[in-house]
Amino acid sequence: MILALYEHDEGVETAGGNVAVYDVDGNSAYFGAASVRGRALVWKLEQEAEIGAKLAAPVALDAGVAWLLFPPGGIAYRHTHPGPGIRCLLYGSVRIESGGESREHRPFEAWFESGPEPVLAFASEDEDTAFVRVMLVPREWKGKRTIRYVDPADEDKPRLQRATVFFDEPIEL
Repeated sequence: MILALYEHDEGVETAGGNVAVYDVDGNSAYFGAASVRGRALVWKLEQEAEIGAKLAAPVALDAGVAWLLFPPGGIAYRHTHPGPGIRCLLYGSVRIESGGESREHRPFEAWFESGPEPVLAFASEDEDTAFVRVMLVPREWKGKRTIRYVDPADEDKPRLQRATVFFDEPIEL
């Protein structure tokens, strides 16, 4: 399967299925059928990515959507997740270190995290930073926190970021 992210500046209508839609202006998210009038981000789980995908990656399955806010200087200590996902920065900037590489992301740039590959993230020092993501995780993770720190000592460090989970929806194949 392919998890793909599409950006629609003038709105979008989805008919249903394994589709997650984030309404950028309304700060709301939907699973399946949705109608958004303004800017929208749409994640689709499909056999093959359509033309115009912002980012597409092969994945193994199960799903959830979360929005994360990092105040200035926020850090997501080196961590993993139980499954892959595509993230898209909404505002601010974030530096992602993973797989021996470091990359700075700007608004509406997307990146893929495999899940088991450790990731370290640094939010802008000067402004709030937020991103929205769709992750595919095994069903046993439904309703649970998916972050696992590589160094157990990081579990007790202060964290400035806040997460908003819009839905934690099982998918049907």
